[in-house]
Amino acid sequence: MSTRALFEPLAVGPLTLAHRVVMAPLTRMRATTPGNCANATNARYYGQRATRGGLIIAEASQVLPTGQGAPATPGIHSREQVEGWKGVVEAIHAKGGFVFLQLWHVGRISHSSHQPGGAPPVAPSAVAASGNAMTARFTREPFQTPRALRTDEIPGIVDGYAQAARNAMQAGFDGVEIHSANGYLLEQFLQSRTNLRTDAYGGSIENRCRLALEVTRAVAEVWGPQRVGIRLSPFGVANDSGEADPMPLYGHLIGELDEMGLAYLHLIEPRASGAGQAEVDHQGVPSAAELFRPAWHGVLIAAGNFRGDTAAQAIERGHADAIAFGRLFISNPDLPQRLRLGAPLTPYNRATFYGGGEQGYTDYPVMEAA
Repeated sequence: MSTRALFEPLAVGPLTLAHRVVMAPLTRMRATTPGNCANATNARYYGQRATRGGLIIAEASQVLPTGQGAPATPGIHSREQVEGWKGVVEAIHAKGGFVFLQLWHVGRISHSSHQPGGAPPVAPSAVAASGNAMTARFTREPFQTPRALRTDEIPGIVDGYAQAARNAMQAGFDGVEIHSANGYLLEQFLQSRTNLRTDAYGGSIENRCRLALEVTRAVAEVWGPQRVGIRLSPFGVANDSGEADPMPLYGHLIGELDEMGLAYLHLIEPRASGAGQAEVDHQGVPSAAELFRPAWHGVLIAAGNFRGDTAAQAIERGHADAIAFGRLFISNPDLPQRLRLGAPLTPYNRATFYGGGEQGYTDYPVMEAA
């Protein structure tokens, strides 16, 4: 099947993409520590995957020290982190590419070893996730019971996102994406399983959506809405997430977001929920892009278990405007060109996804060297 639909121009806010093969945000745990700063190796990795007119969404970066959930993940809350990211942005811009930074707070999916003073992670409610956290020592331990944020602390979370957005602007990014998916803090507030609050941020769907919407408005005030995207995972199960009846919740949220004029909505397909931890292809689940396309009037990016032919098909059918690829971009730095030519794809090595050095990071070949 032709992949021609992937190589039509696309306007995303004020940017004009030359193609619709987006690099998804990918946690790789290779920031410099201490300090959690992006570095020259990160810049080389991103520069390898940049293309003229292509969009990269850089990996999730904690907006506050309390937002970290794994070792060696980069932040965007300190002056040193801003300086580190400048090298990454310059490498992408040197290739003529565009880059948004994903803003992240993991909430309960953290561990006290990452927290200032060894405190418990924070969350909407004191509900522990099932499964294991990754500690600062790269070991696995059961998730801890988080501390419920006080109502008077929530404005500080919103301010943290806004300051992170300003920091991303200072680092030279072209925009930012708000991470409200995969069981992290903003989704924890959204979902009734993790949000047991009785204040203005809990209970009704409107109240549970309040924090995500406040964060989005605050970030849009910094950048202007046309340089802000948001990522959601309706019907997702990653990090012990999930809502019994997602349609009312996400229907309301997407309806509210649709009125803001954002750069894009980025949806993770339920079939791929949790793909960062294991090979998954959930069956009998709906397509998030198909379900919510009628409710979203802007650019829609879909992600999750796409190949070249299925990506082009989703665009041709109008279900999405662009497709984000993650794992295939890890092992194919020149993925857009390979998809354009129908060339074979290099398989990825999951064992080298998280942590480590150059192996499995900057040493994957491009076609000429393959």
